[in-house]
Amino acid sequence: MRKRAAVLCGAAVVVAGTVTAVPAEAGAAHTAQAAQAASLTWKECGTKKYPTLQCASLEVPLDHTNPRGRRITLALSRVPHTARKYQGPLLVNPGGPGGSGRTLAGFVASALPAAVAAQYDVIGFDPRGVGRSRPALDCRPGHFDPVRPDSVPSTARIERANLLRAKAFARACGKKYADVLPYIDTISAAKDLDRIRAALGARQLNYFGYSYGTYLGAVYAKLFPQRVRRAALDSVVDPTGVWYEDNLAQDHAFDDRHRAFMAWVARHDTTYRLGTDPARVEARWYAMRAALAKTPAEGKLGAAELEDTFLPGGYYNGYWPHLAEAFAAYVNDRDADPLLEAYERFGAADAADDNGYSVYTSVQCRDAAWPRDWHRWRTDNWAVHAKAPFMTWSNAWYNAPCAFWPTPSTHRPMDIANGKLPPVLLFQATGDAATPYGGAVTVHRQLARSSLVVERGGGNHGITLGGNSCLDKHLAAYLTDGTVPRGRGEADAVCQALPEPKPLSSKAASASTPGAELHRLLGVRR
Repeated sequence: MRKRAAVLCGAAVVVAGTVTAVPAEAGAAHTAQAAQAASLTWKECGTKKYPTLQCASLEVPLDHTNPRGRRITLALSRVPHTARKYQGPLLVNPGGPGGSGRTLAGFVASALPAAVAAQYDVIGFDPRGVGRSRPALDCRPGHFDPVRPDSVPSTARIERANLLRAKAFARACGKKYADVLPYIDTISAAKDLDRIRAALGARQLNYFGYSYGTYLGAVYAKLFPQRVRRAALDSVVDPTGVWYEDNLAQDHAFDDRHRAFMAWVARHDTTYRLGTDPARVEARWYAMRAALAKTPAEGKLGAAELEDTFLPGGYYNGYWPHLAEAFAAYVNDRDADPLLEAYERFGAADAADDNGYSVYTSVQCRDAAWPRDWHRWRTDNWAVHAKAPFMTWSNAWYNAPCAFWPTPSTHRPMDIANGKLPPVLLFQATGDAATPYGGAVTVHRQLARSSLVVERGGGNHGITLGGNSCLDKHLAAYLTDGTVPRGRGEADAVCQALPEPKPLSSKAASASTPGAELHRLLGVRR
């Protein structure tokens, strides 16, 4: 589904936001919205890394069609503006669905050029059901505790075991949260954004979202186009495949990305001693998987956990050197300790993952119709697995609760096509596995005044503020004065990907780059 961008950098630029009113200054407290903003009580909640963070909470209706009914609470964070020129709130979202965005505000404020960040109140938030918001969902604690059944249902017994897990999770969600699940969805979350905007006293908001956050932002823009001042969307979800078809498309893209990793290992054979032929390296990886399926390492790392461990490498190639060392130690030296360490670092789930997964399933299962006939899932996933075996069945079981979800699903995903917005800026890597390139092209066409900046040859998911100065210059220009590139082809501007990572110079080396911090905050799907 990926297409290669043909337009080079150096395109003409236009200025976005000139047709919208300048946001009210922070001191304009006489309006009704500014009066409502007084209900937000900000308290210091800074961390060592992000010392200027402040936190607050906001009550919103559980059911936005019944605003006088039950209320739930959203957890918010902000880094306040410091410049005399104030451009309003910049809401940031890391995706998911189910990702906590409170710390992301600190990261974005520190990663943007200081002069740009100073002009905004950078606002993070935990969407409904997530993190510090209340209620916070946790349908079935320990759902990802090892050792799980092999994800590939090669026997009826294995398939039955995985089906029982999926059904048990869906049943637990329905039992614990029957009154909440009908309102955990993207449209409700988008309406929450407008409640946040109003509570901040802003006539319009600025928005910056990664991954699923691009879909949330597009839905908000469809519902409230007059409320959007600027919107930057990074690693763009294909809205036409929400969500069953999008997951099948991911399987092919992640398999391509895994093979790119195998080829990288082969290019560094002097370090890893796994062979110079990528196909041979890949065969050794699958042999490792088969061995762990038969005998899990220390009784807690089987085939499913191995997939959990290596999946993050599909999101961010900065993890490749760490994963390659663990792979080589197991294959060459029969040493499972580095592999277990990699599992604890990249694959093991914790309470935050339990919460994130509970919200992920609740949103995805509610947002759009899923096949309720398991025969359809079996047929489709075996067909994809034949071409893309790396994560097809792992992905299928991750989403399988939607086949048995206890609340009805919306029949059609929202049509996000929009001709009423100011210019929107899109960012996309050509080799992104989680949100394949074609989705960004689709959204570029559907948002009439959007501009698309492509990272050619890149494969990471979440690419701005991760170290690519070309991409970041476009983002900074857009947030400064609304400047967007305008080209003549599929992409409006093209940036070259960052160089590939190099093997670790020492085993003590750690990833402390902006890209590593960004991907820690974005999280990954397990």
